Amino acid sequence: RNRYTLHPCSLMAEKNVVAVLRGVGDLTLEERDIPKAGNGEVLLAMHSVGICGSDVHYWTQGRIGDFVVKAPMVMGHEASGKVIGVGEGVNHLCVGDRVAVEPGVPCRICSFCKSGRYNLCPDMKFCATPPIDGSLAHFYVHAADFCYKLPDHVSYDEGALLEPLSVGVHACQRAGIGLGHRVLVCGAGPIGLVCLLVAKACGASEVIITDLDAGRLKVAVELGATHTIQVTTRDSKCLAKQIVETLGCHADKTIECSGAEPSVATGIFSTKSGGVMVLVGLGAPEIKMPIVDASVREVDIRGIFRYCNCYPTALEMVASGSVNVKPLITHTYQLKDMLQAFERAKTGEGGAIKVMIKCEQS
Repeated sequence: RNRYTLHPCSLMAEKNVVAVLRGVGDLTLEERDIPKAGNGEVLLAMHSVGICGSDVHYWTQGRIGDFVVKAPMVMGHEASGKVIGVGEGVNHLCVGDRVAVEPGVPCRICSFCKSGRYNLCPDMKFCATPPIDGSLAHFYVHAADFCYKLPDHVSYDEGALLEPLSVGVHACQRAGIGLGHRVLVCGAGPIGLVCLLVAKACGASEVIITDLDAGRLKVAVELGATHTIQVTTRDSKCLAKQIVETLGCHADKTIECSGAEPSVATGIFSTKSGGVMVLVGLGAPEIKMPIVDASVREVDIRGIFRYCNCYPTALEMVASGSVNVKPLITHTYQLKDMLQAFERAKTGEGGAIKVMIKCEQS
């Protein structure tokens, strides 16, 4: 295992096909050389790659905050695949293993990494975050210690969904959700829905979820939401009153997944005194919020950035059956049809929640 090995199937292809973002709205398939795994790395034949809202944002806007696409970048970070090449020093994976890919690889030596909060590493290399290439390709090389072997009964699609599920795990851990808690989730997009799933698995007795879209709220009910509210007003206090009346009390914990200014305010007003609100959704760089209300009632407001040490937990949740992420996948495309996939993810047409792209070679 300490020598580089290559699976025969990879020799069938002479080039690697990758999905490259060259600029705003300019997403194309290109041929590149097949990469080779270095020390501590594995070469993967990619199988399933989900489209995230951040992928769509880079495609349509060319940037997210300070992360700007300045050079061609391979897309994709919600991924799974099969190990077909093993670099030196890799002892826990071998050719043929099916793995989920945690897309962020930190420096491992800074104070954040050493304290276990590697998601805050200033030298993080995260797939499809400029200038780092992602994994939407036939072949991709990744750090072996950030690849997690999938049990036989866990599918590639479920492996790819460990990425957004890990966001939900981190959010619920930051919120401190436990047995008997009443939880408010603002926003029923893919991240809001995984937060719902994780909150229920953590023992929340009731989860109320809000959204503008009635179709997504219907999915939320199917996934276990005890209450839903379709948002029809920008009056945060009015909506908070409706939430409290529906729940019968203020929420113990709130997870805000929309990033919308009115929704953040609603989250604060809806959280009980001494409770916690976690900000997951990213909206405008600066917003107004009822900070005095939060302060005098000691509502803790906590941020999250991606996740850390959450992939093993997310995998155990899926493998044990505690969480079922399969219903989140509404549409599937082949890599050659990735433009259609991105358009579907952008518009949400047909009730799209999670769009999955299959990268395996035909």
